Amino acid sequence: MSPMWRYLGMCAAGFWLGCSVLLADSGGLAPELLPQAAFRDAPVTFESLEQLALQNSPSLEIARQRIQGLEGKHLQAGLYPNPSIGYLGEEIGEEGRAGQQGLVFEQRIITGGKMGRKRAVVQSELSVAAQEYQLQQHRVISDVRVAAHQVVAAQRTLALAEQLVQLGEASQRAAEQLLAAQEVGRADLLQARIEANAAKLARERARQSLTGRWQQLVAQLGRPDLSPMPIEDTWERFENSPLSWHAALDRLLSESPEWRHAAAELELAQAEWASQCASRIPDVDVQGGVAYNFASGDTLSTFGVAVPLQLFDRNQGNIQQARAQLNAAHEELRRVRLDLHQRLAVTFHDYTEASAAVQRYRETILPDAREVFQLVNEGYRQGEFSYVQLLTVQKTYYQTHLDFVAALRDLQVNRTRIEGLLVSGGLNPPKR
Repeated sequence: MSPMWRYLGMCAAGFWLGCSVLLADSGGLAPELLPQAAFRDAPVTFESLEQLALQNSPSLEIARQRIQGLEGKHLQAGLYPNPSIGYLGEEIGEEGRAGQQGLVFEQRIITGGKMGRKRAVVQSELSVAAQEYQLQQHRVISDVRVAAHQVVAAQRTLALAEQLVQLGEASQRAAEQLLAAQEVGRADLLQARIEANAAKLARERARQSLTGRWQQLVAQLGRPDLSPMPIEDTWERFENSPLSWHAALDRLLSESPEWRHAAAELELAQAEWASQCASRIPDVDVQGGVAYNFASGDTLSTFGVAVPLQLFDRNQGNIQQARAQLNAAHEELRRVRLDLHQRLAVTFHDYTEASAAVQRYRETILPDAREVFQLVNEGYRQGEFSYVQLLTVQKTYYQTHLDFVAALRDLQVNRTRIEGLLVSGGLNPPKR
């Protein structure tokens, strides 16, 4: 093997090693490593993305409008029934006279505190709607964070692919020069060309993946018109502050918006049951009037009271229904608590698994991959390994970093879901 061939191979290997070591040691992407062809703006922070989503989320606006609607319903529930006025005429035309003519007034008297009960029901509905709004906010923020982490992973993958393309192109140029000098065969050039084209294909796939992840993110933001821009990469910020199972469980059970929403639903069911029980007490219709008797010249007055007899309808059906709903609300609160526990167990397992993988990559896999690359590179210079073997090690080193990025992504996504109290579905309509 000629010295020139070994030297060029060593230079190409050194370039790849330098780029890979930069990624491994920094743990992130420096701004100059971002693909400028895809991104032309300054990186945006997670916080700015969250604010953008909160301002443009249609599901949040739906929840907000429901609160306003219930405020109107609460106002209406506190209004007393309107009185009615009517005309009263009797004995008209008798002996050619006008008879008795006058006005009658009617008013329904609400008894049993039913108006207060109804207002309490609507007030509970308002509390449920407010909890739903808070829940929807958590959903929107959590979905945006997860989608943003997916974009960051795609950014890192594209940066790796760009470096692999540069290495492939450098190797292909070296092979072409050596073939022209008749120091290598055509098979070596074809092998280098294959690797260069495979790297370009991987880069194109990475670009398409980044585009797709960005489109998913802007949908969560409610701004599908936004052009691609880089997202600030802060993955290593939280690696030294691992999550605790007991702390995460305690926080989830005490702060979960899903549990608070279920608790508000229970209060609503209690208010509805009390309102239906109060409805057993009948209302009273009061009637009074005044009339003038044209025959005698007397002014007459009338007064009447009507109370329904509770013989058949004592609201027993509605009371039974409200009681069943109240029992179901108690069980729903218990179900939500158990469901939160079960979902946290699954997510926390995924988090700890990803955390262990990241630690293993940092402590052993990446250092071992770097060392084997250096050994093969040195052996290649001594003629112990072929160029094909060197390419194989380079591909393995590249794939190792891709797997490391995937582990980091899984770690951040599951951490986000735990810190986001396990909610998702920011584009789903809020519950009624």
